Amino acid sequence: MSIEVLTPGLSTTVQDQGRFGYYNVGLPQGGCLDAYSSQAANMLVANTVDEAVLECTYMGSNLSFDAESVIAVTGAEVSITINGESAPMWETLTVPSGGTVEFGMMTQGARFYIAVHGGIDVPVVLGSRSTYPLGRLGGFDGRKLEAGDVLPVGPATADLNAVPQKSVPVEARPEFSKQQELRVLMGLYDFRLTDKGKRNLVEEEWSLTPVADRAGLRYKGPGVEWREREQPFGAGSDPSNIVDAGYSVGSIQIPGGTQPIILHRDAVSGGGYAMVGTVISADMDVVARATPGTVTRFVEVTMDEALAARKVYKEALASLWA
Repeated sequence: MSIEVLTPGLSTTVQDQGRFGYYNVGLPQGGCLDAYSSQAANMLVANTVDEAVLECTYMGSNLSFDAESVIAVTGAEVSITINGESAPMWETLTVPSGGTVEFGMMTQGARFYIAVHGGIDVPVVLGSRSTYPLGRLGGFDGRKLEAGDVLPVGPATADLNAVPQKSVPVEARPEFSKQQELRVLMGLYDFRLTDKGKRNLVEEEWSLTPVADRAGLRYKGPGVEWREREQPFGAGSDPSNIVDAGYSVGSIQIPGGTQPIILHRDAVSGGGYAMVGTVISADMDVVARATPGTVTRFVEVTMDEALAARKVYKEALASLWA
């Protein structure tokens, strides 16, 4: 079976849980930015965790199904209709053969996910079906979807009539707030900030700008201050420049010396900006849910607190599949 893209939305790509093992050669891990929501969608349609889904940003695709299908929609709040009839999010849904699924504008959050039983069956490239648009790699021809694209769906692993009807309880669904707290481990280069610069970063409010995509999200706020120094050989003149170093996913860098950027799953793996901190892995889904204007506070935590938060996050993922 297959799915035809009637309208593509603003930016819809095929994503799975990521492409690992190539970060050392500059290829980012990619994958669904909101891993919890995407895994919930796969769970609802009786897929494995690794099946590819559609990630829709701000505005969804309208889709036509050439055979009866079981789907689920999770993540940012959006209206859904199946053949013109309203349908809920966070539940197992059935689309009849020849049926059309349409989406409205998102009212909360930035990204939602569409899973179909069998998964989106695009070729596996370097261990993943995820789209890396900058490198024209993976997904559907290495790009976001366009009208007229026809997506193959993998073979059903169960009789569709036997796929259990499920829903994610309201209390297990994430929040999509216009105010966020992001827990941060201070980084290798936080010593480069003045005391006031560090206080501004972790004590003041920052607002997400419209410059936000799968590679990074830029914030505006009170700015930071850097300690004066003579730049070492090989570093640039920007106060935040360093001689090149590797970036972890979630790194906070401050190009231009004042406004921070959080690097997300499609970001480069290294460069010449100081990483003053890193958003902990348990909060990277939260970053992905932010829309422009979201008021954000960076909260400094210890390594032990970060590891405890990761344990809680992994337990929440496991509970989806229990």
